[in-house]
Amino acid sequence: MESSERAGLVLRPFRGVRFTVDDLAAVTSPPYDLVSPDDARDLLSRHPNNVVRLILPGVSHYGEARDELLEWLETGVLTVDDLPGLYVYEQNGVGFLQRGLIGAVCVGSRAVLPHEHVMPGPVADRLALMRATEANLEPIFLVYEGGGTASRLVDDVATQRFPLADLRTRDGVHHRLWAVTDPDEVAAVAEDLRDRQALIADGHHRYATYEALRSDHPGPGPWDYGLAFLVDSTAYPPDLKPIHRVIPGLSVEEAVTRAKGAGQVHEFTSLEDALAGLATASGPAFVLAGEGPPHLLTDPDPLQVGHAMPAERSARWKSLDTSVLTMFLLPKVWGIDDSEQTVLVVHHDAEAAVRLARRTGGTAVLLNPLATDDVLAVAAQGERVPRKSTSFGPKPRTGLVLRTFATE
Repeated sequence: MESSERAGLVLRPFRGVRFTVDDLAAVTSPPYDLVSPDDARDLLSRHPNNVVRLILPGVSHYGEARDELLEWLETGVLTVDDLPGLYVYEQNGVGFLQRGLIGAVCVGSRAVLPHEHVMPGPVADRLALMRATEANLEPIFLVYEGGGTASRLVDDVATQRFPLADLRTRDGVHHRLWAVTDPDEVAAVAEDLRDRQALIADGHHRYATYEALRSDHPGPGPWDYGLAFLVDSTAYPPDLKPIHRVIPGLSVEEAVTRAKGAGQVHEFTSLEDALAGLATASGPAFVLAGEGPPHLLTDPDPLQVGHAMPAERSARWKSLDTSVLTMFLLPKVWGIDDSEQTVLVVHHDAEAAVRLARRTGGTAVLLNPLATDDVLAVAAQGERVPRKSTSFGPKPRTGLVLRTFATE
C-alpha cells in the first residue's frame, strides 16, 4: 500500500545518528529558523562540531554540509545506533515538562495535518540541503490526542530507564533521550497510533520538503519517511506563542493614520501598557509600534473585513487575527504584499520586533497567540492558517538524534 493511501498515523523506528562528544549541549542548537547569524557564530564558538554547521551551511554551500556530515561519520564524531528504534525524548524546564517519541513519520499520509501555509523560499532551501546530505537533520514537531499505549510507554521509559543522553542547555532546559528497540514495544506503539491523526505544530516547511523529496523518487525508499517528534497533547499541552510582523519602511505614523479608517485606534505612552491592552482585547487586535508612541488597533470594521476575506473560507478561519492581518490590514489598509521580503517575522519577542522596526524605519505589528482550539478546528476542516501564524513550543532541540538515508 502506498504511504499516501494510509489512513493512520505511522511512526517507524530508525537507526539514529548521534554525537559521541562529551559535551552534548555544546553540539546542539535550536531549530534552524530560530538561529540568527549571531546565534550561529556563538554556537560554533562553543564547539566546532555544533550541528548548526550542518543545518545552516549557507546558500550554495549545501555540498559542504554533506562533506561535513560524511567526515563526522567517518571520524566518529557521529555514530550510528546498532538497532533501529523509536526514541523517547524529554524536555524539562522552568514551568514545563514535555515528553514524546522521535521516529520516522510516514510522508503523504492523510493522518498528518498541516495547518499553515508555506513559502517557496524556505522549502527550496531545505530541499537543497536534504538532497545534498541525504539526511533528516532535525525533526518536525507533531502533536496528537493520545492517552493510549504510546503515551504510557513514553512515561514508563522516562521514569524507569537509564537515558542514552542527559544534558542541560544554556537556557536551563534539561534534555534526556532513550532508545526503544524492543519489537513488542515498537509494535504496541504502531497499533496505538494506527487510527490517530497528528497536527504539524512546527516544521511545515520541512514537512513540505519531505513531500517534495518523496516526489523526486517514484519508487519506495527512505524518502517515504521523515524525522518527527510526536507529543501527546492531552498529557503535555503545547505552549502556543505569537509570531510578530515587522514592515520595513512603513512608519508607525503612516500605519496608524491609515488604520484609523479600519478600526478603533488607541494611543499608549508605553509598550508595556499597549501589550497589556492587547492581551485583554476581545476579537482581533494588534499593537503598532516602532518610533514614537505605540498604538493598539481593535475592532476592525466588520464590513471592510468581510469584503477582504475569501468567500470560500470558514467563519472560524476568517475570525483569526492572522487572517485579518494577512487578508485585510496588510493589502487593503497598508498596501503591502505579504512576502518574505516585504514582511519580516519575529518569534515571540515583542521588544525585539520593535527594535527591528526602529532599525528599518518601519512598524512592528504585535499579535496575541492564536488559540490551540482554533488551529485544530481549522486544520480538521482541511484549511490552513496564513503563514507564520503559530509558534508551538517547547520545540525539540536539534542535534540529539539525526536520521540519514544510508542507514535505513
